[in-house]
Amino acid sequence: MTQAPQASIDKLAEREALYPELGRALRTTVAFMVPLILGHYGLLTGPVVFAAIAAQNVALIDIRGDYGVRLGLLLGKALILTAATWLGCMVGGSLVAAVLATALIAVGMGLWRHLSADYGPSVAAASALLFLIALATPEIPSAHVARYAFCGALWGVALQASFWPFRPQHPLRQSLAETWLAVGELFAALALEDERDETTRQHDIAQKEAVLRSALDHTSALLAPAGATPPSRLQQRLDALNLTAARLATRVGVFNTAFEALRPGPEFAQLAPAVQPVFTSLTNTARTVALAVVSRQPAHLATAEVRLSRLTNLIAVLQARITSHAVTSPRCTELVQLLRQVAAQVAVLLPQLSATSDRAAESGAFSLELFDLDAWTLRPFAATLNQSRRIDPALVRFTARLAVLLMVGVGLFEYWHLPRGYWLPLTIVVVLQPDYGSTRQRAAQRLIGTLIGGILASLLLWLKLPALVLLAATAATIFGFAYMLRKNYALAVFFITLMIVLLTEASSAVTLEFTISRLVATAAGGGLAMLAALLFWPVWERQRFPAYLADALRANRVYLQLLQARLTAGGSYDAPAIAAKRRVETANGVVFASLQRMAADPKHQQYGLTQAAAIANGNQRLTRALTTIALHLTPGSPLAQPEAARFGTLAGDALEALAVSAGASAESPAALAHLLSALESYQAPIPAANVAREHWVFGQMSRAALELSAMLLAASPPTDATAPVTALG
Repeated sequence: MTQAPQASIDKLAEREALYPELGRALRTTVAFMVPLILGHYGLLTGPVVFAAIAAQNVALIDIRGDYGVRLGLLLGKALILTAATWLGCMVGGSLVAAVLATALIAVGMGLWRHLSADYGPSVAAASALLFLIALATPEIPSAHVARYAFCGALWGVALQASFWPFRPQHPLRQSLAETWLAVGELFAALALEDERDETTRQHDIAQKEAVLRSALDHTSALLAPAGATPPSRLQQRLDALNLTAARLATRVGVFNTAFEALRPGPEFAQLAPAVQPVFTSLTNTARTVALAVVSRQPAHLATAEVRLSRLTNLIAVLQARITSHAVTSPRCTELVQLLRQVAAQVAVLLPQLSATSDRAAESGAFSLELFDLDAWTLRPFAATLNQSRRIDPALVRFTARLAVLLMVGVGLFEYWHLPRGYWLPLTIVVVLQPDYGSTRQRAAQRLIGTLIGGILASLLLWLKLPALVLLAATAATIFGFAYMLRKNYALAVFFITLMIVLLTEASSAVTLEFTISRLVATAAGGGLAMLAALLFWPVWERQRFPAYLADALRANRVYLQLLQARLTAGGSYDAPAIAAKRRVETANGVVFASLQRMAADPKHQQYGLTQAAAIANGNQRLTRALTTIALHLTPGSPLAQPEAARFGTLAGDALEALAVSAGASAESPAALAHLLSALESYQAPIPAANVAREHWVFGQMSRAALELSAMLLAASPPTDATAPVTALG
């Protein structure tokens, strides 16, 4: 009886280490409610609303990295919020000054977004909120309001810092942990036994591969020694674990590709039940490694040891199952070889992980129940600062749109003294995003959440509930907002709208006119934001996509040429080839992110989307086929057959032609048709009997030729003269 509650507590504690929503929500609620409670009981007699909002916004963000940098960012946010509050009070009541100050706030919002994609939007939204609320209350002295905002922000900083001794972080460990979490997410996407169709599964795999590539590159950059300084022992150990993450992910990915090649035959259905547990175990093991790296707790290291032992056994069982099919299928023989490579990487994980922990020798009574782990989604602070002086033109246009709209909104409610008119520009801040696709994706969530939250809050205020009940309701809303922010954005907007209405209108006389005016202002602000995103300097993704796709195609061409040279000379999968692989994976990730944005653009701006997606997916599959070939490079064993060399020439020419076509240059249909005909007639060399390596290399060449043919067909103009030409440019 006593073990069950303890097991539940242990499980909750481990899940909280992976999922920080509960801790963040509690921290934010405490930060927000303390000033309100002190004000309710008369211990604070000033504008506690500003202190509560400032404290909540500082306590809400999760920062990773060096403690000095963390403190500097938090104090910087406190100063920005204080300055925005002071400015709003100073210009309140003056139409011209309010409009000019609004332009300054909008420029600042664009600047914060440029400096940090993670923390910038939070700073921008919070500063705009405090500015607009202060603008609507000009009767309070500006210095007084600014003091309360600053003290509230400092309270949020203190609350954040109070947790640091109990949850220590290390920037290098944090980054490495995120790499392993990305590895776990990729393994989870490989799952066979779920409700996804194969198209969705392949899309998920492509997304996770792009995320992993970014995480690996970032961690490698952080672990690289600065200048001539030799790496520390810890850096060397963490770098070894990061390299193992890359190798393990590559080999498991190649195994998955090889296993999928069995789909047409009976072996796939027979082996799938044994493959899925290995994927699940790989997922949980990778996430446990991430947890052990960042926590350094002996319990997590012990759990990782058990998971690795289980994974090793599962791989051995799967090898035996596949071996029983190898007599009739050469492909199954190669699967066994690939599993041996996976097992070799698993074997080095425990000593590498133990070497990164200074508490590996500690022992104790740990619960080793191996429940499934969920993903940890936080990113380290060091990865989020943009030190480039070049500002994205799309962000400049967004800032201009935002400034014009906010100036119009503030001008309207200042000129006509609209009751609760600040909801109009506030809704613009909430809805408007840098591109139309993002604005449209979240506009419905934001507007519905805002409208329903506003209506429900008005009903609560109409009921004339006791003050303590309203305080409790406010605490519940701020907790709900912080908890749901990364889980369900529509619910988060609903909760924050409830909170703002309860906070700003609880002391006012609630009338039907005020309620209607606020709802009308909200709807008008959302409508203006959508209209501006559509008409005012719109940024359509189809204008940027061709360059991304051409870059990815040419990166694959470089990767192909390097591998072809290694095959011909009998070379190995060396550092230049690995660098080329990283380059093409990164480029593929950029392409799929662009495709996702394009899919949210208006229909008339999605011309050629299907064609673009077909070519992008073909390029991604081609990369996987090339990586399978790369893992079969054997020093001193060249494959110099003429047909193998011909494949390299044909594939390189096809990729260059596709890149030219994607970039909207004048690649003739005749040239595409000639390459298509050559690839369709291409026959890979016939492998020697019982030589598994040649079966796989030449088999992947045939697969790559098929993918390239499909890509060329997608890029070619339709044969029907009446059909529209879906140009990418």
